[in-house]
Amino acid sequence: MQTNEPMGKKIWILIVVLLGIFCTMFFSAKDRVSIPLTNRTVITLLAPFQSFSSALGNKSGSIINALNELMSMYQENKQLKAEVTTLREENLHDNELEAENQRLKGLLNYKESTKQFDLVTASVIARDSATWINNVVINRGSNDGIKKDMPVVTPDGLVGAVIDVYGSYSVVALITDPRVAVGALVQRSDSRVAGIVKGDIDKQVDIHMENISRAADIQPGDQIITSGLGGIYPKGIFIGTVDEVGNEAGGLLKYAAIKPAVDFQKLEDVAIIVNSRELSPEVLTRQMQKAADGGSRETGTAK
Repeated sequence: MQTNEPMGKKIWILIVVLLGIFCTMFFSAKDRVSIPLTNRTVITLLAPFQSFSSALGNKSGSIINALNELMSMYQENKQLKAEVTTLREENLHDNELEAENQRLKGLLNYKESTKQFDLVTASVIARDSATWINNVVINRGSNDGIKKDMPVVTPDGLVGAVIDVYGSYSVVALITDPRVAVGALVQRSDSRVAGIVKGDIDKQVDIHMENISRAADIQPGDQIITSGLGGIYPKGIFIGTVDEVGNEAGGLLKYAAIKPAVDFQKLEDVAIIVNSRELSPEVLTRQMQKAADGGSRETGTAK
């Protein structure tokens, strides 16, 4: 019995192999050869194999189709993500160009409305890491005709003055720097109180106006402009608006906390006044009246 068992297994393996070959030949030729009715027994015997082969073929086809669909969806999703990224970048670029155009348009309008100034436009390219709220670096220097002590402005108002000049860039001290002093006065025609605007060393406010007489007529809401005294800043440049008025220690003088016209944390583009001319009293009066009516907020024009 033990000697015949391996032989029996070989016989069954041979039968299965021959049956597989026969099935393959049969299904390959069934579309070309008509099967007599006498072979119905064979067909009946082979039907399970045919059903299994057909089901296996259908299942394989379904799996392949599913895989193709998955690959197609993956490629489509990848393409859509790339398109979304491109559109987002283009949108950001367009928004940045729009913002830049608005800033440059503002500078151009300011240049056209201040005929008494010769202006050179510039962009802020850096801030002093130690005193970033007091100094900025602009991309114009001696190669562009920039010199020390030239005033720097925006359409909103006074920024500061150039303190160091190099070939292709300059350093600008902002009016928030306590070391910077600007001669100023109240624009209101029935006041005209004069004083000095400086940065607050204690940083309780950005800037304040000091050296004001205790009896001086200065009130919250008053607009402060440059007085033209001191030889650096031309007269009539908008500085800011009085927020509150308080008494200095000692009681002889008072000060005014001022909200600057310029938002220094958003400073990107500026104009350097390389030359200025005196205006006639009539023109200066008209500009001041325009500012009193609210024009200074839109144009930053010398009042």
